[in-house]
Amino acid sequence: MKKNILDRYPKTSDGQYIINIDAGKVNDLYNDFDKQMPYVRKELDQNLEEYITDSARDLNTEKFVIQLKLLEPPVEEMKQRITTSINSYFLYLKSIELNELSRVMRTSLIYFLLGVAILFLSVWVNEKISSDATVITKVFAEGLTVAAWVSLWEAIATFLVNWTPYTCKIKLYERIANAPVLFQ
Repeated sequence: MKKNILDRYPKTSDGQYIINIDAGKVNDLYNDFDKQMPYVRKELDQNLEEYITDSARDLNTEKFVIQLKLLEPPVEEMKQRITTSINSYFLYLKSIELNELSRVMRTSLIYFLLGVAILFLSVWVNEKISSDATVITKVFAEGLTVAAWVSLWEAIATFLVNWTPYTCKIKLYERIANAPVLFQ
């Protein structure tokens, strides 16, 4: 299956895969809402971003280049600006994912600490209640135990599983940001 996906992409003479992008003019590469911004700070067109990201995901760990074909060939200075803007944009997306991962891990730590605190409270309450305690007291004590384990489970699940999509995106955006940009 992977071989079939790789067959969709041409290669350079040195064996790197090519992500081809055809556009009429330079402005077609960027979102329309920030026309006044310099190219280095503009956001890429959403469809272009998705295309590059999906293509890089298809290529997995294979080396690749991004090749732009424009109807109006840009001058050398503009080529450098475009290259910098593409690299900067994917580094920006990487930083967003890093911030989100940091937020998720902080939340997980809070769940963990809260779970441990509730677990200690639960053990303490269960030791203090007598066998002739009311049903409401017993339900409250059991509820504390359940709440502690739910909180701990959420923290453990994040530490073990939920962080991986973030790290995959971070690595993907970094690979794209470091990919050479060629012009044809």
